[in-house]
Amino acid sequence: MLPSRNLVFEKVQTAGSLTDAELAKALAKAETGISGAAMNKILLDLEILGLVNVTWIAKDTRRIEAVKEKAEPEDAERGYESSFPGAG
Repeated sequence: MLPSRNLVFEKVQTAGSLTDAELAKALAKAETGISGAAMNKILLDLEILGLVNVTWIAKDTRRIEAVKEKAEPEDAERGYESSFPGAG
């Protein structure tokens, strides 16, 4: 069986974006046995690793999104420089 962190990340990555309630429901449906406190710890770990973003969208609701692949620093710099008029 996969470690809990992998299961949570897989659910988030498959959905792309979901609320904490939707994630808890999906984990319960999969019979993972992950408690709310454990899910919070896992989400914190995944956020620290840069794999997910967790943002508050209401007083008691969080949005959890899988992080898209980051652009290479050179590509980002080139895009910034080319945004100026007359830059080539």
